[in-house]
Amino acid sequence: MKKIKLFYYIKAFARLLLPARSYKSLIKNKKKHLYKEELVLVNDRVNYYNKMDGCDYGIEWLDSTIQNLTKPKSPKAYFIDTYEYARHFPSTLKAKFLFGDITYSDAIPSFQKSRPIHGDNVNAVILKLDKKRHFNFTEDTIPFAQKKDMLIGRGVFRQEHRIRFMEMYFNHPLCNLGQINDDSGKAEWVKEKISVKEHFNYKFILSLEGYDVASNLKWIMYSNSIAVMPEPKFETWFMEGRLLPNVHYIKIKDDYSDLQEKLEYYLAHPVECEKIIVEAKAYVQPFIEDKHEELISLLVLEKYFRETGQL
Repeated sequence: MKKIKLFYYIKAFARLLLPARSYKSLIKNKKKHLYKEELVLVNDRVNYYNKMDGCDYGIEWLDSTIQNLTKPKSPKAYFIDTYEYARHFPSTLKAKFLFGDITYSDAIPSFQKSRPIHGDNVNAVILKLDKKRHFNFTEDTIPFAQKKDMLIGRGVFRQEHRIRFMEMYFNHPLCNLGQINDDSGKAEWVKEKISVKEHFNYKFILSLEGYDVASNLKWIMYSNSIAVMPEPKFETWFMEGRLLPNVHYIKIKDDYSDLQEKLEYYLAHPVECEKIIVEAKAYVQPFIEDKHEELISLLVLEKYFRETGQL
Protein backbone atom coordinates (compact mmCIF):
# COMPACT_ATOMS: atom_id res chain seq x y z
CA MET A 1 0.00 0.00 0.00
CA LYS A 2 2.87 2.40 0.77
CA LYS A 3 4.36 1.77 -2.70
CA ILE A 4 0.97 2.45 -4.29
CA LYS A 5 0.66 5.76 -2.41
CA LEU A 6 4.22 6.75 -3.35
CA PHE A 7 3.50 6.12 -7.04
CA TYR A 8 0.24 8.06 -6.67
CA TYR A 9 2.05 11.15 -5.33
CA ILE A 10 4.85 10.92 -7.91
CA LYS A 11 2.25 10.97 -10.71
CA ALA A 12 0.48 13.91 -9.05
CA PHE A 13 3.72 15.92 -8.86
CA ALA A 14 4.48 15.13 -12.50
CA ARG A 15 1.12 16.61 -13.55
CA LEU A 16 2.21 19.97 -12.17
CA LEU A 17 5.22 19.95 -14.50
CA LEU A 18 3.71 18.53 -17.67
CA PRO A 19 1.54 20.51 -20.12
CA ALA A 20 -2.15 19.58 -20.18
CA ARG A 21 -4.19 18.83 -23.30
CA SER A 22 -7.31 20.85 -23.96
CA TYR A 23 -10.47 19.38 -22.45
CA LYS A 24 -12.20 19.87 -25.82
CA SER A 25 -9.78 17.65 -27.71
CA LEU A 26 -9.77 15.02 -24.96
CA ILE A 27 -13.56 14.81 -24.85
CA LYS A 28 -13.86 14.75 -28.64
CA ASN A 29 -11.25 12.01 -28.98
CA LYS A 30 -12.78 9.81 -26.29
CA LYS A 31 -16.34 10.20 -27.53
CA LYS A 32 -15.53 9.17 -31.10
CA HIS A 33 -14.49 5.70 -29.93
CA LEU A 34 -17.79 5.03 -28.13
CA TYR A 35 -20.75 3.04 -29.36
CA LYS A 36 -24.11 4.79 -29.09
CA GLU A 37 -25.10 2.57 -26.15
CA GLU A 38 -21.89 3.42 -24.33
CA LEU A 39 -22.46 7.14 -24.80
CA VAL A 40 -25.95 6.79 -23.32
CA LEU A 41 -24.47 5.18 -20.21
CA VAL A 42 -21.76 7.84 -19.97
CA ASN A 43 -24.27 10.68 -20.22
CA ASP A 44 -26.51 9.02 -17.65
CA ARG A 45 -23.68 8.96 -15.12
CA VAL A 46 -22.62 12.53 -15.93
CA ASN A 47 -26.15 13.77 -15.28
CA TYR A 48 -26.34 11.73 -12.07
CA TYR A 49 -23.19 13.32 -10.68
CA ASN A 50 -24.01 16.80 -11.97
CA LYS A 51 -27.71 17.72 -11.85
CA MET A 52 -27.28 21.40 -12.81
CA ASP A 53 -29.53 21.18 -15.88
CA GLY A 54 -30.89 24.44 -17.26
CA CYS A 55 -30.10 26.39 -14.13
CA ASP A 56 -29.01 30.03 -14.24
CA TYR A 57 -26.00 30.07 -11.96
CA GLY A 58 -23.60 32.98 -11.73
CA ILE A 59 -19.96 33.02 -10.65
CA GLU A 60 -20.06 35.88 -8.16
CA TRP A 61 -20.09 33.50 -5.16
CA LEU A 62 -17.50 31.04 -6.45
CA ASP A 63 -14.46 31.43 -4.23
CA SER A 64 -11.65 29.54 -5.95
CA THR A 65 -10.05 28.82 -9.33
CA ILE A 66 -8.45 25.81 -10.96
CA GLN A 67 -5.10 27.57 -10.56
CA ASN A 68 -5.55 27.39 -6.79
CA LEU A 69 -5.45 23.60 -6.99
CA THR A 70 -1.73 23.74 -7.80
CA LYS A 71 -1.18 24.80 -4.18
CA PRO A 72 -2.32 21.72 -2.29
CA LYS A 73 -3.65 21.94 1.23
CA SER A 74 -4.70 19.15 3.56
CA PRO A 75 -6.22 16.71 2.69
CA LYS A 76 -3.93 16.56 -0.37
CA ALA A 77 -5.70 13.63 -2.05
CA TYR A 78 -8.77 15.76 -2.76
CA PHE A 79 -6.72 18.42 -4.54
CA ILE A 80 -4.74 15.82 -6.46
CA ASP A 81 -7.82 13.95 -7.67
CA THR A 82 -9.59 17.17 -8.70
CA TYR A 83 -6.57 18.62 -10.50
CA GLU A 84 -6.02 15.39 -12.47
CA TYR A 85 -8.93 16.39 -14.72
CA ALA A 86 -9.47 20.09 -13.94
CA ARG A 87 -6.00 20.94 -15.29
CA HIS A 88 -7.33 20.40 -18.83
CA PHE A 89 -9.61 23.44 -18.43
CA PRO A 90 -8.59 27.14 -18.43
CA SER A 91 -6.90 27.82 -15.08
CA THR A 92 -8.94 30.98 -14.46
CA LEU A 93 -12.29 29.17 -14.34
CA LYS A 94 -13.96 29.60 -10.97
CA ALA A 95 -15.61 27.00 -8.75
CA LYS A 96 -16.37 26.11 -5.17
CA PHE A 97 -14.64 23.05 -3.72
CA LEU A 98 -15.95 21.32 -0.60
CA PHE A 99 -13.35 18.73 0.36
CA GLY A 100 -13.75 16.16 3.12
CA ASP A 101 -16.69 14.10 4.38
CA ILE A 102 -19.52 16.34 3.19
CA THR A 103 -23.08 15.41 4.15
CA TYR A 104 -24.99 18.43 2.86
CA SER A 105 -25.73 20.31 -0.34
CA ASP A 106 -24.50 23.89 -0.21
CA ALA A 107 -26.42 26.95 -1.42
CA ILE A 108 -23.64 27.44 -3.97
CA PRO A 109 -22.88 24.77 -6.62
CA SER A 110 -19.85 22.88 -5.29
CA PHE A 111 -17.55 20.04 -6.24
CA GLN A 112 -17.47 17.45 -3.47
CA LYS A 113 -16.77 13.78 -2.75
CA SER A 114 -20.04 12.99 -0.99
CA ARG A 115 -23.58 14.29 -0.67
CA PRO A 116 -26.94 13.28 0.82
CA ILE A 117 -28.97 10.90 -1.34
CA HIS A 118 -32.36 12.35 -0.46
CA GLY A 119 -33.64 15.90 -0.65
CA ASP A 120 -32.42 18.69 -2.90
CA ASN A 121 -28.82 17.83 -3.78
CA VAL A 122 -28.62 19.66 -7.14
CA ASN A 123 -25.81 21.94 -5.98
CA ALA A 124 -23.68 19.02 -4.78
CA VAL A 125 -21.65 18.00 -7.83
CA ILE A 126 -19.83 14.71 -7.32
CA LEU A 127 -16.23 14.09 -8.39
CA LYS A 128 -14.19 10.92 -7.91
CA LEU A 129 -12.19 12.12 -4.90
CA ASP A 130 -9.94 10.38 -2.37
CA LYS A 131 -10.07 7.48 -4.80
CA LYS A 132 -6.95 5.66 -3.62
CA ARG A 133 -8.75 5.05 -0.33
CA HIS A 134 -12.26 4.47 -1.61
CA PHE A 135 -11.67 2.58 -4.85
CA ASN A 136 -9.30 -0.21 -3.85
CA PHE A 137 -10.44 -3.70 -4.81
CA THR A 138 -9.03 -7.06 -3.68
CA GLU A 139 -9.64 -10.41 -5.36
CA ASP A 140 -11.61 -12.92 -3.27
CA THR A 141 -10.91 -16.56 -4.17
CA ILE A 142 -13.03 -18.18 -1.44
CA PRO A 143 -16.43 -19.48 -2.65
CA PHE A 144 -19.38 -18.23 -0.61
CA ALA A 145 -20.30 -21.79 0.48
CA GLN A 146 -16.89 -22.27 2.09
CA LYS A 147 -17.03 -19.15 4.24
CA LYS A 148 -17.93 -18.97 7.95
CA ASP A 149 -21.63 -18.58 8.76
CA MET A 150 -21.08 -15.27 10.53
CA LEU A 151 -21.00 -11.50 10.15
CA ILE A 152 -17.54 -9.93 10.45
CA GLY A 153 -17.18 -6.30 11.47
CA ARG A 154 -14.01 -4.30 12.10
CA GLY A 155 -13.65 -0.56 12.09
CA VAL A 156 -13.49 2.72 13.95
CA PHE A 157 -16.50 3.07 16.24
CA ARG A 158 -16.91 6.68 17.36
CA GLN A 159 -20.26 7.77 15.96
CA GLU A 160 -23.31 7.17 18.13
CA HIS A 161 -25.02 4.92 15.57
CA ARG A 162 -21.93 2.70 15.24
CA ILE A 163 -21.50 2.44 19.00
CA ARG A 164 -25.16 1.45 19.30
CA PHE A 165 -24.57 -1.46 16.91
CA MET A 166 -21.70 -2.71 19.10
CA GLU A 167 -23.83 -2.45 22.23
CA MET A 168 -26.51 -4.57 20.59
CA TYR A 169 -24.41 -7.27 18.91
CA PHE A 170 -20.83 -7.41 20.25
CA ASN A 171 -21.37 -10.77 21.96
CA HIS A 172 -23.88 -12.18 19.49
CA PRO A 173 -23.04 -15.76 18.35
CA LEU A 174 -23.56 -14.86 14.68
CA CYS A 175 -21.15 -11.91 14.86
CA ASN A 176 -17.41 -11.37 15.09
CA LEU A 177 -17.15 -7.65 15.89
CA GLY A 178 -14.31 -5.45 17.03
CA GLN A 179 -13.27 -1.83 17.01
CA ILE A 180 -9.72 -0.90 16.01
CA ASN A 181 -9.68 2.41 17.91
CA ASP A 182 -9.35 2.67 21.68
CA ASP A 183 -10.63 6.20 22.27
CA SER A 184 -14.34 5.37 22.50
CA GLY A 185 -16.73 2.52 23.26
CA LYS A 186 -15.69 -0.18 25.72
CA ALA A 187 -12.24 -1.66 26.32
CA GLU A 188 -13.54 -5.18 25.64
CA TRP A 189 -14.55 -4.14 22.12
CA VAL A 190 -10.99 -3.31 21.04
CA LYS A 191 -9.42 -5.86 18.72
CA GLU A 192 -6.52 -6.00 16.29
CA LYS A 193 -7.07 -4.63 12.82
CA ILE A 194 -7.42 -7.39 10.22
CA SER A 195 -6.73 -7.36 6.48
CA VAL A 196 -9.34 -7.17 3.75
CA LYS A 197 -8.54 -10.77 2.80
CA GLU A 198 -9.20 -11.94 6.36
CA HIS A 199 -12.69 -10.47 6.07
CA PHE A 200 -13.28 -12.78 3.12
CA ASN A 201 -13.38 -15.80 5.45
CA TYR A 202 -16.91 -14.72 6.44
CA LYS A 203 -20.16 -14.86 4.47
CA PHE A 204 -21.37 -11.48 5.67
CA ILE A 205 -19.44 -8.23 6.20
CA LEU A 206 -20.77 -5.28 8.18
CA SER A 207 -20.86 -1.99 6.26
CA LEU A 208 -21.98 0.97 8.37
CA GLU A 209 -21.79 4.57 7.23
CA GLY A 210 -19.43 6.74 9.26
CA TYR A 211 -19.33 10.50 8.85
CA ASP A 212 -20.54 9.99 5.29
CA VAL A 213 -20.41 6.74 3.27
CA ALA A 214 -19.09 3.35 4.34
CA SER A 215 -15.61 3.17 2.80
CA ASN A 216 -15.57 -0.65 2.80
CA LEU A 217 -18.76 -1.10 0.75
CA LYS A 218 -17.04 -1.07 -2.63
CA TRP A 219 -14.55 -3.87 -1.93
CA ILE A 220 -17.21 -5.92 -0.16
CA MET A 221 -19.39 -5.82 -3.25
CA TYR A 222 -16.44 -7.00 -5.35
CA SER A 223 -15.96 -10.03 -3.10
CA ASN A 224 -17.75 -13.36 -2.65
CA SER A 225 -19.16 -12.11 0.64
CA ILE A 226 -22.22 -9.88 1.12
CA ALA A 227 -22.48 -6.40 2.60
CA VAL A 228 -24.97 -6.10 5.46
CA MET A 229 -26.17 -2.56 6.17
CA PRO A 230 -29.09 -0.16 6.48
CA GLU A 231 -30.18 1.68 3.35
CA PRO A 232 -27.46 4.29 2.63
CA LYS A 233 -28.11 7.98 3.33
CA PHE A 234 -25.08 9.39 1.52
CA GLU A 235 -23.43 8.77 -1.83
CA THR A 236 -20.21 9.29 -3.76
CA TRP A 237 -18.91 8.53 -7.26
CA PHE A 238 -20.02 4.94 -6.52
CA MET A 239 -23.67 6.13 -6.79
CA GLU A 240 -24.76 4.47 -3.57
CA GLY A 241 -28.21 5.95 -4.17
CA ARG A 242 -28.73 3.45 -7.00
CA LEU A 243 -28.04 0.36 -4.91
CA LEU A 244 -31.07 -1.89 -4.42
CA PRO A 245 -31.73 -3.50 -1.03
CA ASN A 246 -31.54 -7.30 -1.02
CA VAL A 247 -30.30 -7.14 -4.61
CA HIS A 248 -26.85 -5.59 -4.15
CA TYR A 249 -26.64 -5.94 -0.36
CA ILE A 250 -28.62 -7.30 2.60
CA LYS A 251 -30.68 -4.52 4.08
CA ILE A 252 -31.24 -4.22 7.83
CA LYS A 253 -33.37 -1.64 9.63
CA ASP A 254 -31.89 1.67 10.70
CA ASP A 255 -32.25 0.58 14.34
CA TYR A 256 -30.53 -2.78 13.53
CA SER A 257 -33.31 -4.71 15.27
CA ASP A 258 -33.74 -7.29 12.49
CA LEU A 259 -30.07 -8.27 12.09
CA GLN A 260 -30.42 -11.78 13.51
CA GLU A 261 -33.57 -12.41 11.49
CA LYS A 262 -31.84 -11.36 8.25
CA LEU A 263 -28.68 -13.38 8.88
CA GLU A 264 -30.67 -16.52 9.71
CA TYR A 265 -32.85 -16.06 6.62
CA TYR A 266 -29.94 -15.73 4.22
CA LEU A 267 -27.99 -18.56 5.84
CA ALA A 268 -31.01 -20.73 5.08
CA HIS A 269 -31.26 -19.42 1.48
CA PRO A 270 -27.79 -19.68 -0.10
CA VAL A 271 -29.14 -19.46 -3.65
CA GLU A 272 -30.44 -15.96 -2.90
CA CYS A 273 -27.03 -15.09 -1.47
CA GLU A 274 -25.30 -16.19 -4.65
CA LYS A 275 -27.67 -13.99 -6.67
CA ILE A 276 -26.80 -10.96 -4.54
CA ILE A 277 -23.09 -11.62 -5.06
CA VAL A 278 -23.57 -11.78 -8.85
CA GLU A 279 -25.57 -8.54 -8.89
CA ALA A 280 -23.09 -6.75 -6.61
CA LYS A 281 -20.13 -7.70 -8.79
CA ALA A 282 -21.95 -6.59 -11.92
CA TYR A 283 -22.62 -3.21 -10.31
CA VAL A 284 -18.96 -2.78 -9.37
CA GLN A 285 -17.57 -3.84 -12.76
CA PRO A 286 -17.64 -0.43 -14.51
CA PHE A 287 -15.58 1.05 -11.67
CA ILE A 288 -13.07 -1.80 -11.96
CA GLU A 289 -12.70 -1.50 -15.73
CA ASP A 290 -12.06 2.25 -15.46
CA LYS A 291 -13.00 2.44 -19.16
CA HIS A 292 -15.00 5.66 -19.16
CA GLU A 293 -13.94 7.26 -15.86
CA GLU A 294 -11.75 9.96 -17.42
CA LEU A 295 -14.39 10.98 -19.97
CA ILE A 296 -17.13 11.10 -17.34
CA SER A 297 -14.96 13.21 -15.04
CA LEU A 298 -14.19 15.70 -17.83
CA LEU A 299 -17.87 15.95 -18.79
CA VAL A 300 -18.94 16.54 -15.18
CA LEU A 301 -16.46 19.42 -14.96
CA GLU A 302 -17.44 20.78 -18.37
CA LYS A 303 -21.12 20.80 -17.42
CA TYR A 304 -20.38 22.69 -14.18
CA PHE A 305 -18.42 25.41 -15.97
CA ARG A 306 -21.03 25.62 -18.72
CA GLU A 307 -23.93 25.89 -16.27
CA THR A 308 -22.12 28.64 -14.35
CA GLY A 309 -21.77 30.58 -17.62
CA GLN A 310 -18.00 30.25 -17.93
CA LEU A 311 -17.88 28.10 -21.09
